[in-house]
Amino acid sequence: MKPDPNSPWGMMGRYTTLAFVLPSSMFVGFVVGFLLDKLFGTTYLDMVFLLLGIVAGFVELIRELQKNHG
Repeated sequence: MKPDPNSPWGMMGRYTTLAFVLPSSMFVGFVVGFLLDKLFGTTYLDMVFLLLGIVAGFVELIRELQKNHG
């Protein structure tokens, strides 16, 4: 039997994962930028990829919220 996604526990699970989307995308973006900085000898790619991670995290948050309430 498949659990009901609209049950309180299902909703709590979906919203709990949203709490990890933004920090994890920021972390991944920063790490990728940091490694590229080390590879190419630059000093700015970590901030560029951190910003890209933040944007990607917010995009995913907005998509998930629209899917749940739209």
